Amino acid sequence: MAGLLVAVFWAILVSFLAVVLVRLAQTLKAATKLVTGVTEQAVPLLGEASATVRSAQTQLDRVDAIATDVQEVTSNASALSSTVSTAFGGPLVKVAAFGYGVRRALGRKDAPEREKRGGRKVVVSRTVPAARRGGRKRGRG
Repeated sequence: MAGLLVAVFWAILVSFLAVVLVRLAQTLKAATKLVTGVTEQAVPLLGEASATVRSAQTQLDRVDAIATDVQEVTSNASALSSTVSTAFGGPLVKVAAFGYGVRRALGRKDAPEREKRGGRKVVVSRTVPAARRGGRKRGRG
């Protein structure tokens, strides 16, 4: 009887281990399929990512070239501006000063007429700054 009990116990144990091994085999098959699927999808994704990175690098190289060109144009424009300022700035100031002198000289012709009218010129729609209002006398001589 003890032998029969041991035999039944071993039969149950072997059956249990067989079920565990079958389930483990199914789990390993599923894991293998999953790894195969991930590998099949990951390889093309990595290829596409690599192509995208290469394309981005090409675009960055183009942008770098454009930025270099813009910097060169900016420096050329600055040099041109300084050259124009040097070449025409002095003569333009002289012409403006000459024009101012001519206006002043022509304006003195009618000075006797202004003195007859009281020597003051009335300017319409101009306000006098607060510092010049009242109190302070100007020395006109």
